[in-house]
Order: sequence, then structure tokens, then C-alpha cells
Amino acid sequence: MLGILSLVLPAEVFEYFEIIKTETVSRQVHLYLDEQNIVPDEYKGEDLLSKGFHQESVVQDFPLRDKALFLHIRRRRWQIERTGEVVSRNWNLVAKGTRYSEGFAAFLKGLLGYLPDQQ
Repeated sequence: MLGILSLVLPAEVFEYFEIIKTETVSRQVHLYLDEQNIVPDEYKGEDLLSKGFHQESVVQDFPLRDKALFLHIRRRRWQIERTGEVVSRNWNLVAKGTRYSEGFAAFLKGLLGYLPDQQ
């Protein structure tokens, strides 16, 4: 399964996320992704404590074999030990104003001339 998914999903998924679970329900495929405990470059010099995850985000991506694909993404958060500030990696996973991934939004806009949820 991971071999096929590597052809479909962005490389960053396998670099920074762990696939926790896959589910096929009717005409939908759901992938559950947790961000790995890899400290963001901008905080490499800090002592960070892992503080779990942000609330799950659900992003629709390119369909797989006529099934809608939904990515359930849990981004990690860390606390800077010195200041107590909670930080996380800066991701641009969702196209602005949509629930679609950047690539799928660009595809739909090119195909339809607009994004379906922005009519």
C-alpha cells in the first residue's frame, strides 16, 4: 500500500508524517497522518518538549480510482522549554479558502476554471 501511496501523495508526507491508518468507506478513502517528532529547522537550537497534536484537519486530495481521498492530518506541537511558548511547523497544506490540498485545488481550477466551494 505504501508503495502505491508514494506515487500519489507529496514527498513531504513520507518525510514528515507517519501513516497511522487507512480506511475505505463506500466511495471514500481516508488516510490518517500524524506528524513525526522531527523538530522544525527554525527551532533546532531550542530545547523543545513534545506537547501532542493540534486538532485534526481534514483535507480532500486527488481521487483514487473514483473514490474521494481525504487526508486526516494531525500536526505536532512543541513547547519551548525556556519560554513556555507552544510552536509548530509552518505547513501550507490547504489551498487558501478551501478544504482541498494545494495540488488538487490547482487541478480543479485548471479543469473547471473555478474551485467548487468558491462559486
